[in-house]
Amino acid sequence: MEHLRERIETYFEREKQTIDRLNYDEIAEAVRVIADAYEREATIYIFGNGGSGATASHFASDFNKGISEGKEKKFRMICLNDNIPIMMAVANDISYDEIFRFQLQGRLKPDDLVIGISGSGNSKNIIRAAEYAKELGAKVIGLTGFSGGKLAALADYQMHVPLDDMQITEDLHMVFDHMMYRVLGDILK
Repeated sequence: MEHLRERIETYFEREKQTIDRLNYDEIAEAVRVIADAYEREATIYIFGNGGSGATASHFASDFNKGISEGKEKKFRMICLNDNIPIMMAVANDISYDEIFRFQLQGRLKPDDLVIGISGSGNSKNIIRAAEYAKELGAKVIGLTGFSGGKLAALADYQMHVPLDDMQITEDLHMVFDHMMYRVLGDILK
């Protein structure tokens, strides 16, 4: 447990430095697109793997209950991670790479919005779902870290964490959720 305080301080210093390097114009554009989807009552599909899947589920909770509470119009956000039996059936019978695209097929409309969360930006199942969305004409927001990977290249809008560190990337993806909770909760009617 030697140097514990210093290690903790180093972690948070690195996180603060990364926050200072965020592209706020890029993030504001992605938030605007989410607000536009709300206004036109589009469905927003969100998904990710592992910790990013938990983040996606947290987003859906915060948007569908938190931001929507007390408003006549509600967000229509669906987390594709939240139906474990469907994900397991698709993974078992088809391929793990298809767990998100399969759920979008026959449901996604061109006016809907897709949010893929991938720290590396290279998760095959995220990429396949984003490619499917693009084929249909739906817009894609990518929440990424590291270089942004293939998802950054595919996405129409970015919420990118410019750092090669999965934990800080995942931390800041949750910060994006809570920032939008506060910002959109205050401005949407």
